[in-house]
This record gives sequence, structure tokens and C-alpha cells, in this order.
Amino acid sequence: MLEWSASMQRTESKSRGGWRKAHCAAATLSRRDLLGVAGLVAPALLPGIVPRPARGEGGDGPGFGRAKRCIFLFMWGGPSHLDTFDPKPEAPAEVRGEFGTTATSVPGLRISEHFRHMASRMDRVALIRSLTHDDPSHLASAHCTLTGHLAPVPKSDAVPPSDRDTPHLGSVTARWRPARGGLPAFVTMPWLAYHPAAPGGKAPGQNGGWLGHRYDPLLVEGDPSRPGWSVPALQLRSGLTLKRLENRRLLLNTLDRQVQPLLERPAARGFDEQQQRAFAMLVSPQVRRAFDLQAEPPAVRDRYGRNIHGQCVLLARRLVEHGVPFVSVNWHNDGRNFWDTHGNNFNRLKNDLIPPADQALAALLDDLQSRGMLEDTLVCWVGEFGRKPQITKGNAGREHWPFCYCGLLAGAGVAGGAIHGRSDAQGGYPEEFPVSPHDFAATVLHALGIPPETTWYDREQRPHRLYAGTPVTTLFG
Repeated sequence: MLEWSASMQRTESKSRGGWRKAHCAAATLSRRDLLGVAGLVAPALLPGIVPRPARGEGGDGPGFGRAKRCIFLFMWGGPSHLDTFDPKPEAPAEVRGEFGTTATSVPGLRISEHFRHMASRMDRVALIRSLTHDDPSHLASAHCTLTGHLAPVPKSDAVPPSDRDTPHLGSVTARWRPARGGLPAFVTMPWLAYHPAAPGGKAPGQNGGWLGHRYDPLLVEGDPSRPGWSVPALQLRSGLTLKRLENRRLLLNTLDRQVQPLLERPAARGFDEQQQRAFAMLVSPQVRRAFDLQAEPPAVRDRYGRNIHGQCVLLARRLVEHGVPFVSVNWHNDGRNFWDTHGNNFNRLKNDLIPPADQALAALLDDLQSRGMLEDTLVCWVGEFGRKPQITKGNAGREHWPFCYCGLLAGAGVAGGAIHGRSDAQGGYPEEFPVSPHDFAATVLHALGIPPETTWYDREQRPHRLYAGTPVTTLFG
């Protein structure tokens, strides 16, 4: 049985780097097999204990509980802060790089010249220029960014996802704020972040972790910009109609009644709940409407960009509009290491990376505002770290740099036009108001109304505090 307790986890900050040290826990898996109707077996055969929903108390301060939903745009690979939102035009050439800067809708704020759309919308977002930690590995840093806790094995690219991972912020949201009408509570697209150069492959911290697989995201794979695309997880197998599916469900219910004593076990109850949710999703008209990108006018689809990232962001807007509490859009598999620009940094940024990211984020902010949703929708834009100030000679790249980087927040009471923190003259370290990934994640949980005192118990009755950092409440107006 899950219980609540109230105890604050204190964090330890480091002056120059400004990162927070915290405890961690663990997770992984997807619902694809279940949604493929492969899991129609007696749930009493499954081991383990699935946790039940619980309630918490406490929580206050500016912005607490303002977000009814969250769209988390994860810029997998680590965008260069110096070439995006924290340019250094006065720095030496080997630091400032090739890009110029442009004025924005915030007086005195200049960003990369290639963010042509966002330049006129910076008054709608809060810019954090002092994100910082000390882990240069993709996988462990991704875990920290997506969960707000250190990975089970910090500073490692060799450890894949496991049940020891801390749950993704979306899994925590799904646990705290279940969806209705057959909708999933947490959706990830268009893939689970994976790095081919990392021995561990997939980044940990993208699933339900120690909360259990019932809080894994619904994984929506593929490229929504392609003609004829549909959600793979919602497609019935060849020859299986909704009528046959319903007949199978009735048969399964009959079999379940015959083994009712076994079904009283916690593991069986948990799996039965997963089955019921899977059936509900497969037959729900509301779910199919939410995922129907064809219902969007062509002009709207054009505004987001007819590319995989733009259409995923548009689909994220549709999903939260229909009632999905948390949607994560991971930067897609572009076959060229994503935002991990060890080489050819400037050409990759200006031609392949910044244009779709800029266009989609600007369109999302416009869309949410015009629909009256920006006031209660939190939008996050962040990577796992930044890039080294000094450009690598010979290949025009930038190496990993976790010690200082940028992130954006918008909506849900976030003060538009705010600039939090400042980096030094070369963008190497924060000069004031450092923000750790733990603090960033705590700010997301704070906006979603999850109290800082929250402690949850996993299936082995081990306690886990959800907050490992301190919410940056000054970001809220």
C-alpha cells in the first residue's frame, strides 16, 4: 500500500557550478505489447505489487498548481547555449562562434539571429541562463533532467533504463493526475531518446521507474508529417475488429471470474487495471479524435512546420487540449546525433536544428494563447546540458558542457520576459542564481501542484522523495 509522509529533502549546492546533489531511484518499459492486445492473459500470473493512487498535502508559493497540463520539449543531445539563447558577441572569436544576434521583444535581450520566430515572442517565456550541473554524460544527464534526480549510476553513458530509475516527470504527473475518458495520462513521442554512441543506448529516466510500468508513457512512434501516418499503438492487428476485441474482453472477464481469489492479489489487480485502460484507449472515440492530426487545418499544420518535430509539437497541443496531462516531445532520431554537435556545429544548427525548433515553439505559444490555454499549460524547452565555450579546432564543433546552459519555461503563470541568472563573459559558469536540473524539475512539479513534502513508497516499501531541488518560484508572476 502506498502512503504519504511529509519530510523535506535538503540539497547541497556548490558555489561555482551551482548544481544540486540529490538522491535517486529507478525505471523503464512501454505499453506497446499491451496496446497490441498481446497481453490478454490471466493477470494473476504476474509478480510484483502495483502501487495505488494516493493524496498529499501542502505546497504553496507563486505558481503552485497553476498548470493543469505540461508539454515538455526535450532537446536531446544538448543544445549550444552560446549559439541559441545566451550568445556572447563580445567574446573572442573562438568562443562567440559564427552567428550574429538579434533583438527580441524583451528590451535589452538578444538571442541567436537564427531564432527568427522566437525573437518576437521572448516576452512570453522565462529564460534561465544559469542551469548547471557536473555530469557530462548524455544518459545520466538525461535521467537527471527528466526526473530531477541523479541517475542510479551518475556520469555514465553505459547504464540503460531499469526499474531503479526515478520516474519521469510525466510518470509522476500520471500518478498524481490520472486522465479520464480512456486517454493516456502520459505520452512520449516520437521515440524514447537513444544515443547510438552510448553503450547504454536508451537514456534512463524516461519511464515509470520505481512507480511501476503502469506509469510508463504511451509511446507514439514514427513521423506524423508523413502522408498516411497513424498512431501505431492504436492500430488493431490485421483481422482484429473492434467487435472481435470486445468479444475477447468478455471472454477474458469470464475467465477472470473463475480465478477470482487469485485476482485479489495486488499484482493481479494492477495488471487488470492496465488491461482495462488499454481496452478503453482502443475503443474510445475521444482518444481517436485527440490523435487525429488530419483534423487540423492545413494552415495550422504549416505554421508548426511540415517536419517531424513540428507535427509532434502540434500533436502535443491536440493531446493536452483533449485532456492528456503530460506530453513529452523528445528531439527525434535525425541520424546525425541530434543536438550533439561535436562537429559541424554551426551548419547543423542553422540548417537542421534551430529552424524547426524555433518554428514549432513559436507556433505552440501562439496556438495556446489564442485558445486560452497558455494560462494553465506549462511549456518546457531544455536539453540535458550545454556546449563548451571553446570551439573545437579543425571540425567547428563544441563539446559537452554541463556547467552552464539555458532552458525556457512558459505559461501557467510563468512571468513572460523574465531572465533568471547570468553566465560569465564566456558562458562557462553561472555568475548568479544557479539552477540545477533538480531545481528545474521541482519547478515543474510545483507548477503542476505536487507538494514539496511528497514522499512515495515503491513496491518494496522504500521511501522516495519526489523533490530533490527547490522550485524557482521567482519565475512566476
